[in-house]
Amino acid sequence: MEGDLQKSLSLRPNRRGDRNNQTASDKGNGGMPSNSEAGFLSSGWASQDGYPVKIVWRKGFIRLVLVAGILWMLLILVALLFHIWSCQSTVSFLSVMCNKESKVYYMLDTMGLVSKPHRCPIPVANNPDKIIIPNGRTSDKIVKKLSYVMEDEISHNGSQSSPLFGGHISWKQREESFKLKSNMKVHCGFIQGGGADMDPVDIKYVKKCKFVVASGIFDGYDLPHQPSNISDRSKKLFCFLMAVDEVSLKFIRENATVKVDNDGGKWVGIWRLILLKHPPYDEPRRNGKVPKILTHRMFPEAQYSIWIDGKMELIVDPLLMLERYLWRGKHSFAIAQHKHHRSIYEEADANKRRKRYARPLIDLHMKIYYYEGMKEWNPKKGTASDVPEGAIILREHTAMNDLFSCLWFNEVHLFTPRDQLSFGYVAYRLGESFNFFMFPNCEYNSLFVLHPHTREHSSPIEWVKRLDELKNSNLRETRGGLGLFTPYPGNLKSVVLPNVTRTSKAG
Repeated sequence: MEGDLQKSLSLRPNRRGDRNNQTASDKGNGGMPSNSEAGFLSSGWASQDGYPVKIVWRKGFIRLVLVAGILWMLLILVALLFHIWSCQSTVSFLSVMCNKESKVYYMLDTMGLVSKPHRCPIPVANNPDKIIIPNGRTSDKIVKKLSYVMEDEISHNGSQSSPLFGGHISWKQREESFKLKSNMKVHCGFIQGGGADMDPVDIKYVKKCKFVVASGIFDGYDLPHQPSNISDRSKKLFCFLMAVDEVSLKFIRENATVKVDNDGGKWVGIWRLILLKHPPYDEPRRNGKVPKILTHRMFPEAQYSIWIDGKMELIVDPLLMLERYLWRGKHSFAIAQHKHHRSIYEEADANKRRKRYARPLIDLHMKIYYYEGMKEWNPKKGTASDVPEGAIILREHTAMNDLFSCLWFNEVHLFTPRDQLSFGYVAYRLGESFNFFMFPNCEYNSLFVLHPHTREHSSPIEWVKRLDELKNSNLRETRGGLGLFTPYPGNLKSVVLPNVTRTSKAG
């Protein structure tokens, strides 16, 4: 032990001496290494540790590349985080910097990294009294004259059936209705003897309505909610019309004050109740699509209309809404973007999960659309989404917009009553001929206060899981969705629906 210690101590001076000798030798050579070392360096070999210089440089270069790559990734991450922050910010300067139409934003949104604000400020004008209403109507450039089929072809296999509100539309008639011409005649509900009859006193009243705020309550699921922040000018300009069936009218009379004017008109606050006798469909949700989509048929003199679902309380002046969503951008049709879904196949999946209608019928509905060329939404489509929030719709009643509404309703009549599934399909079939403005969902949520239904809607057909459950069953609707039970002219067995990536817990 002691011997080893002494040996170690005895080596230290020698090493120091060796270094001193080496230094002196170098100085003797003018600061240059000795010949042997110079030979090593000149031939690419290194140092006292014996590692090749090439390997040292190679390792250094690799480390430099790795550090640069890490710094570049951190820079990209910081830029993405700033992009997300600017899109979420309430500071106007920062929010302007956010490009929500960019591929980066779409990628972040798809990855679930962008949380959409529920409400955001609406850039409406300050004073309804200063709004300038455009003169005249938007010109009709493609469809100039639109008329409607009024009588139903009711003969089927030699037997007679009662007229349907939407008519017995054949596959050929449906296909022809998408071929645009200057003069068109299409099915558009209100077939004679099909139901949804209005009282003469209401027909007379709505003839004077050029500007309409429309809503509807069916099967007693809601009570009328009085709009707020309505200017005196809008109260004089707009007719506030609430379509109801007989069940809902009875429910409203029992739970609210209904006043009757000298002409027999029924009122709840600002709302004029419009009674629709003889509901055209078995399914209340399908009945509700009549005033919602066919507003121009119920109120034929209306030049502009705003639809709002019956469970909503409007909190923005309707004149400011028309200026913001139609006139400012020179649009004639405006509807909100869905908060979660862009593809109709995503929306169909959510409807099945929530039991909004029979699952196999939703699948059949989507197979028809996919067979007919309706692809999943992607940014190249040029629209914000294929799926709207249909609870608020703003329209100027041009011939093209009225045609779109007719074709949209025909899809609801033929297939499932889920109108959000068919909106994008009809827009796809009409292509660039139908222009519409799809505004941000956060603005949509700032237009109203949402009230819960008085009771939950439930229909037996919503629980159907297999098509054979509908055969010879009273679960099947008798006056709507007949296209789902009429042999389709194409081969749907080979259709495989696209896989759906669920983008939110809300479906």
